[in-house]
Amino acid sequence: MLTQSKLLRRYRRRGYHLPSTLFSLRRSHSDSPSHSRDGAESIVTQVVELLKPPKKQWDYDQLQPFLFNTSPLSSYNLLQITLRLGSIPKALDFLEYLRKKAQPQHHHHSLSSVFQGALELASRHPSSQTELLMLHSLRKSNNRSIPLTAKSASLLMQCFEKAQMLDDSLLLFNELDPSSKSTRICNGLLRVLLKSGRTDDALHVLDEMLKPNSGFSSDNFTGEIVFGWLVKREHPGRSDADVEIVGLVTKLGEHGVFPDTFKLTQMITKLCGKRKNGVAWELLHGVVNLGGAVEAASCNALLTGLGRERDIERMNKLMAEMKEMKIQPSVVTFGILINHLCKARRVDEALEVFNKLRGKGENNDIGVEPDVVLFNTLIDGLCKVGREEDGLILLEEMKTENKNKPNSVTYNCLIDGFFKAGNIDKACELFSQMNEEGLQPSVVTLNTLVDGMCKHGRVFSAVEFFNEMKGKGLKGNAVTYTALISAFCGVNNIDKAMQYFDEMFSSGCSPDAIVYYSLISGLSIAGRMDDASIVVSKLKQAGFSLDTVCYNVLISGFCKKKKLERVYEMLNEMEKTGVKPDTVTYNTLVSYLGKVGDFATASKVLKKMIEEGFEPSVVTYGALIHAYCLKDNVNEAMKIFREMCSTSKVPPNTVIYNTLIDALCKNNNVERAASLMDDMKVKGIQPNTTTYNAILNGVRDKKMLHKAFELMDRMIEDACRPDYITMEILTEWLSAVGEIEKLKLFVQGYQVSVNKSLFSE
Repeated sequence: MLTQSKLLRRYRRRGYHLPSTLFSLRRSHSDSPSHSRDGAESIVTQVVELLKPPKKQWDYDQLQPFLFNTSPLSSYNLLQITLRLGSIPKALDFLEYLRKKAQPQHHHHSLSSVFQGALELASRHPSSQTELLMLHSLRKSNNRSIPLTAKSASLLMQCFEKAQMLDDSLLLFNELDPSSKSTRICNGLLRVLLKSGRTDDALHVLDEMLKPNSGFSSDNFTGEIVFGWLVKREHPGRSDADVEIVGLVTKLGEHGVFPDTFKLTQMITKLCGKRKNGVAWELLHGVVNLGGAVEAASCNALLTGLGRERDIERMNKLMAEMKEMKIQPSVVTFGILINHLCKARRVDEALEVFNKLRGKGENNDIGVEPDVVLFNTLIDGLCKVGREEDGLILLEEMKTENKNKPNSVTYNCLIDGFFKAGNIDKACELFSQMNEEGLQPSVVTLNTLVDGMCKHGRVFSAVEFFNEMKGKGLKGNAVTYTALISAFCGVNNIDKAMQYFDEMFSSGCSPDAIVYYSLISGLSIAGRMDDASIVVSKLKQAGFSLDTVCYNVLISGFCKKKKLERVYEMLNEMEKTGVKPDTVTYNTLVSYLGKVGDFATASKVLKKMIEEGFEPSVVTYGALIHAYCLKDNVNEAMKIFREMCSTSKVPPNTVIYNTLIDALCKNNNVERAASLMDDMKVKGIQPNTTTYNAILNGVRDKKMLHKAFELMDRMIEDACRPDYITMEILTEWLSAVGEIEKLKLFVQGYQVSVNKSLFSE
C-alpha cells in the first residue's frame, strides 16, 4: 500500500489540482440518467473493468465513448464507478483522467462525483483519518479547484472534528457554497465549537442557520446542542451571559425549536441559583409566548427561586398564570408555595392555600390532594411562628386520616417547636407519643431533643437521653456532639467537652468548624491555651481555617496569659492567611498593651486601627482610660476622655465615667470627680451603684459627711440600690459619727438631706 507521503509526491508530480473554491452539485439534467437503468448499470460495469488494470494498460479508445459521448454518465454513475474501483490510488487516477479529458460543461459534476467517491473510500479505510487528511492536503496543495458535494464536505468536516482541526473546519465551512451546507454539517460544527469554547464562532454558525430561507435551518438536534451548552456553561465575569440565554432560546423558538422540560427546568434553576429571577421569569414567559410547551416542573423551578427571594407577589402571579395556561400544578408546586409562605412568616396565607386543597371554604377544583410532606411543612411553619398548638391540631387531623399518617418528621417539627417555646415537658411528651405509635426516632429526633435540652440548661438530662439512645442503637452525628460540646463549654466544663470531642472522633464523626471554634473559645476563656493550641492544630489538619472571631479569642487568651510572642504569632498568621483584624482585635491589643504599660505601642495600634478604616469604639477608649488610671496617670486618662468627647462620634458610657471618678477619688480629687457626675447628668448618662460607691469612698476619705448625705439622696433619686460595698463604706463611717439613724432612713429609701445641690456652697 502506498503511504500518504508517497501518494502526495506521486500526484503532485502529475500536476493534479484539487478545489480551493467549493460548491455543491445539484441533481440537474446532468444527474438525470440519459441511459436506461439497465443500460447505465451495464456501462458502469464495463467502465470499472476497463479501469481495473494498471493505468499504463488502460484502453483509452474503449473508455472514450463510455465517458465522453453526447449523453455523459450521471453523477451517481460516476460515483458508483469510483466506489467499485475499491482503492484510493485508482480513484485518483480516474479523477486525473477525467480532469484532462472531460468537456468543460461536464467538468465540475464529473470531478465532484469522483472526488466524493475517493473520500468515501478513504472513510472506509482502517486508517481513515490519515487517508482523509491526505486527500485534504492534496486538495489544498493545488491551485485549480474541484467543487465539493454535500457528502464530501460532511466527510471532511467529520474528519476535522476527530482530529480537532477546528480552524480547518471553519475554513471549509466558510468556503462552502450555501447549497452544499446542510443542517447535519452545521450541527456537527456547532457542537464541536461549543465544546471547545469557541463560542463566538459557534454563534456565527448558528446565525447562518437561522437566516430566512437558509436551506440548512435549525432542527431539534440543534436545540439539544445549544440548550445543553447553555445549561452547562459557566461565564464568570460576563454580566451579559445570563441575558444571552433568553436571546438564544428566543431565536431558536422563533424557528419552532424549544428546550424540552428537563433542559428548560435546568436553565431556570441555574438562573435562580444565581439570583437572576428576573431573567428566569423572562425565559419561561418567552417560551410560552412563542408557543413552546411548558410543564409544571419548569414553573416549580421558578417558584423555588422566587420563594428564595421572598417574592410572594410574583409567586402568586405565576400560580394564576399556570391556571390560565392549563398547566396542571402538582403537589410539589403547592409544597413550594406553602413552604416559602411559611418561611416568609405568612402562615395564614399558607393555611388558606392548604385548606383550599382540602376543599375547605370552597371546593377543591385543583385536583391535588395534600400529602404528608405538605402537612409537615405547614406544621413546621406554624411552630416557627410560635403557633405550636395549631400544629397539634393538624397532628390530630393526620391521625384521623387514613392517607396522611404522621411520621417522625411530623413529631420532630413539633418537638423542636415546643423546645423553642420553652415547653420542655410537652416536647418530651410528644417524644413519648411518637414511641407509642411505633415511629422510630431518627438522628434528627435525637439532635432536636439533645439540642433543646442543652439550650434550656438541662445538659445532664441531654447526656442521659443521648446515652439511652446509644443503648438502643441510635448513634449521634456531628450535630449531636456539637450541641453537647458547645453546652459543656458554655458551663465552663471543658473537661467534659474534651471528652465528647474525643468520643466524636472515635465514633467516626468528623467535627465541623463550629465544634473546633466552640472548643477553642472554651479553652481560651478557661485559660488553657496549650490545649487550645492543640485543637487549633487539629482544626488545620482537618482542612479548616481560623476565622477572625477565633483569632480574637486566641489573642485574648494569650494576652491574659501575658504571652506576647504568641500574640504576635497569631497576628502574623492572620496577615499570611488573609484574615483581616477587626475592631475586637484592635481593642484587645490596646487593652492588653495599656495594662502592661506599653502606651507607645498601644498608640501605634490605635493609629493602625484608624488607618484600616475602623472607628475607635467606646471599648477602645475605655481600655486606654482604664489602663492610664491603673498606672495612676489620671491626667493622661482625662486627656483621652476630653478628646473622646470633642472629636469622637462615640460618647462615653457609665463604665468610663466610673473608671475616672474612682481614679480621681483615689487621687484625692473628689471635686473633679463630682464635676464628672454633674457632666453625666447633663448628658443623660445614668450613674449606677458603682458610680456612687466610688465617690462615696472618696468623700469618706476626706471626711465630707454633708456631701455623703447629698450623695445618698441623689442615689435614692436615681433608683440605685445600695450593695454590700455601699453598706460597708457607710456603716462604719456613719456609726462612728453617730449618724446611724440616717443610714436606716437611707436603707428604707428615704432622703436624709434637704440640700439637693451636690458640693454647692
